Amino acid sequence: MRIVGVGCGPGMLTMEAARTISGASLVYGSRRAIDLAREHIPEGCTVREIDDYRSLRALPGDAVVLSTGDPMLAGLGYLEGEVIPGISSLQVVLARLHIPMARVSVVVAHGRNHREAILEAVAEVGRGRAVFLLADPEFDIHTCAAQFLPAPPGLTITLCEQLGYPDERLVTGTPDAPPLPLRDLFVLLIDPGVRRKTA
Repeated sequence: MRIVGVGCGPGMLTMEAARTISGASLVYGSRRAIDLAREHIPEGCTVREIDDYRSLRALPGDAVVLSTGDPMLAGLGYLEGEVIPGISSLQVVLARLHIPMARVSVVVAHGRNHREAILEAVAEVGRGRAVFLLADPEFDIHTCAAQFLPAPPGLTITLCEQLGYPDERLVTGTPDAPPLPLRDLFVLLIDPGVRRKTA
């Protein structure tokens, strides 16, 4: 089995991913992942939308499984098989905001305990790290932002939606006036804005 990252938006497939998909005879993916890869899926290839993620481990060895973004960023990289990376939302956000990846900690709240994720984000920001937080439709930005009040000087919260799509949206606010999502799926970049001196 090959697990292929299709990128977080249109045109973000790598050449290796496109080659792998174009040689596939059996492809599985979410509707969104299939749409992102559609132009590379060969004629005659069997394409199946994933309806039960628990059954993916039982797929045949020649299956190509599409994962939105990068499989190793809260994606399908846990499956056994060769992983072919894609351009992730993390990479796109950091490129848009000119933030080096080495300054950032990743916190996953998507499908997980939100309170624990928020506390993890607070701890990382306290260490001077920017936090890339993967949210889900139930994630409450006001609850998260309140944990950073009173706001330290320079701390910003940037909300990112539809990365790579024509209606891409990045809006920056503060803990006392956080940006609010227009869609169910979004990510946050919480940046302390202070560069700590190294000893």
